Amino acid sequence: MTAFGTRLLLGLLWLLHWLPMPLLAALGRGLGRLLFRLAGSRRRVALRNLALCFPDWTPQRRLALAHEHFQWLGRSILERSLLWYAPKERLKQLIHVEGDVKLAEHSPRPVMWLVPHFMGLDVAGVATLLHQSHPACSMYQQQSNPAMDAVIRRGRLRFGDHAEIFPRSDKALPLIRAIRKGHAFFNLPDMDFGERDAAFVPFFGVPAATLLAPSRMARALGMVVQPVIAEMLPGGQGYHVRFGEPFTHFPTDDPVADTAAMNRWIEDEIRRNPAQYLWVHKRFKTRPPGEPSLY
Repeated sequence: MTAFGTRLLLGLLWLLHWLPMPLLAALGRGLGRLLFRLAGSRRRVALRNLALCFPDWTPQRRLALAHEHFQWLGRSILERSLLWYAPKERLKQLIHVEGDVKLAEHSPRPVMWLVPHFMGLDVAGVATLLHQSHPACSMYQQQSNPAMDAVIRRGRLRFGDHAEIFPRSDKALPLIRAIRKGHAFFNLPDMDFGERDAAFVPFFGVPAATLLAPSRMARALGMVVQPVIAEMLPGGQGYHVRFGEPFTHFPTDDPVADTAAMNRWIEDEIRRNPAQYLWVHKRFKTRPPGEPSLY
């Protein structure tokens, strides 16, 4: 994207944050319907994922879910305008929090927030900064466009005086240092980053390359693991972020078993709200040796 195009896009997002929430949500769903028609490669990825994960569903049911998913996806794109530009008071009214959001403040051990890729993922990040003041850190995918990268960093950190985010391309040492200093870690555990430091464990019955890092880091650094699920609510109702009870069975001394258990937990959460999971990601891109591509 050109510098002019980036400025135009960011200017549009800034304007959108002034809209009433019901109107912004309607525009987002409209964008999602358009993307479903125009983004053919992503539509095919979503449908393939749904066929792999829900083989007992009819094709019509999977198609309907994919169509609904793209409308939530469109909302998540446009509603970044709120997360990046809306005042703190408005966001506190829109983001409804359940559970112990302040665990990191009173836990004697560092906390790992385990946050799967639902459409409200960025809302969960904002909630951790709005409702508690404990230092926090995370990793993010660095953008090739420097202007866009700077905006994303600023948007994700604007409420975090003691927060840090590290590019995923960097080595893990700065992240580990931050955790050892006591930072809570906002961890996104469910994307396919290849075979390195991963194991093929079932995800809806299909072997999926899944990082072993959540289990290994939690055990090595003595972390408490708290599951966090973010949900976008219909219309203008805002968002719901659920901070669950810390896991009592994770980590163990078996990182592969831990990773399989983590995937089962994510599966259960997806079944509760299937349309808002990130189906456009090639979750099964990496295959075990000798297996053909699934896409």
